[in-house]
Amino acid sequence: MNEKPGQYKIKDLSLAKEGRLRIEWAESRMPVLMALREKYRRSKPLKGYKIAGCLHVTKETAVLVETFAEVGAQVSWSGCNPLSTQDDIAAALAENGVPIFAWHGMNVKEFYWCIEETLKMRPNLTLDDGADLIFTIHNKFPELANQTVIGGTEETTTGVHRLRAMAKDGALKYPVIAVNDAETKWDFDNVYGTGQSTIDGILRSTSVLLAGKNVVVAGFGHCGKGVAIRAKGLGANVIITEVKPTAALKATLEGFRVMTMDEAAKVGDVFVTATGVNDIIIDRHFKNMKDGTIVCNTGHYDCEININHLKKMAKKVRTVRKDNEEYLLKNGRRIYLLAQGRLVNLAAAEGHPSEVMDMSFANQFMSQLRLVELHKKGKRLENTVHDIPAEQDQEIAGVKLRTMKIDVDRLTPAQVKYMNDYSAGT
Repeated sequence: MNEKPGQYKIKDLSLAKEGRLRIEWAESRMPVLMALREKYRRSKPLKGYKIAGCLHVTKETAVLVETFAEVGAQVSWSGCNPLSTQDDIAAALAENGVPIFAWHGMNVKEFYWCIEETLKMRPNLTLDDGADLIFTIHNKFPELANQTVIGGTEETTTGVHRLRAMAKDGALKYPVIAVNDAETKWDFDNVYGTGQSTIDGILRSTSVLLAGKNVVVAGFGHCGKGVAIRAKGLGANVIITEVKPTAALKATLEGFRVMTMDEAAKVGDVFVTATGVNDIIIDRHFKNMKDGTIVCNTGHYDCEININHLKKMAKKVRTVRKDNEEYLLKNGRRIYLLAQGRLVNLAAAEGHPSEVMDMSFANQFMSQLRLVELHKKGKRLENTVHDIPAEQDQEIAGVKLRTMKIDVDRLTPAQVKYMNDYSAGT
């Protein structure tokens, strides 16, 4: 472990060169964010502002962090999951002068220690993935929420749900922009990013053939849909479990089988949870699973698979390969748990591809800039959860298309007039 108190605590600073190469690769695949960096590099609109971030330490996140620094912000960072930090990336950021407190394999106590270290600079802004940073501020450092922080952003579905509940109770003490709910995040990062990276994590930790397997996906939201589509593309027979009738109906009309988890437990070969809810797979499901079943999670927290139930049912546990534990049950069957039930796409793989994170992190950048611009004008959003402006979504999508050399049609003035003419009929 390498540490400089107040500056960084990471696994191994000697990994910085390897991490820098990967960051440069991500930069070459993130043209929208790089264009924003270049646009604001000279004017430095974030100069004088401090951003505390709690988000997966990946090569894509590093591009965002260094973009903030390039446009004037002071940044301090921690990882938002104990198993998602990529140690070479953390080393590269530390070497570049970013106060970063993150390493792969930390325990829960260390995880919150890292968050608290980022708060020692007394940030004006927060950037979160799962809302742990925001909750830490509200619960342990309320003076920051009341006096110092002008606003924040939230990256993921789970965090947005938690924050909306908090706002509903009147407990949220500063405004938060729901970056997750942007169309250019939700419909791309969550679907295509989660789908590809989850399959990537499963294959890296098992090397199993998915063609012909029964792959059970719990939850048919954006993330679950992405996983289901990618698994189907590899030849798997996909089964969906759901609690929401409309989501189950959509899955059915997409050609997937829908059944309860009790039914799916008997026939599934590979299980992926993507719900954001606890106890999706519990003891009675493990009891009915086939010998050799693979179980993993791609939701933000490790509560979707009840690992304590699995441990109690096992007479022996061993690691058979990286990120793959074999639980030998008392009934003689074997169940393989990937990435300790943590989000498999980041704990066992590299997370979402750079190309899709380009839009998500462009939204993060623009949302942080929006909070600062309002502050400079003496204004502030209400202490609740806010959507990004629709115009921002379209602007980012347009820039992304241009970088892909794709053009779109434009409405003529006559068409605009027709669309707004409510008197027009048959």
